[in-house]
Amino acid sequence: MEKRQLPNNDYVVIKANEDGVNVIGLTRGSDTRFHHSEKLDKGEVLIAQFTEHTSAIKIRGNAKILTQFGEVDSEQKK
Repeated sequence: MEKRQLPNNDYVVIKANEDGVNVIGLTRGSDTRFHHSEKLDKGEVLIAQFTEHTSAIKIRGNAKILTQFGEVDSEQKK
């Protein structure tokens, strides 16, 4: 049986502090484009990974974001 190597990519944990938090994955390359989106409700958690296709993650709404570099809170637009 072949042993599969796990990718050594960075993960981000996003926890919604309100209903309707949008998480959008952006592509890598010369043209940055949206390639995936999720909508989270209060209390839901998404674990996202940077990959060969995902170079950035955009978060709209009130959420807590945990990375290897620390913790940050996004804010709701006023």
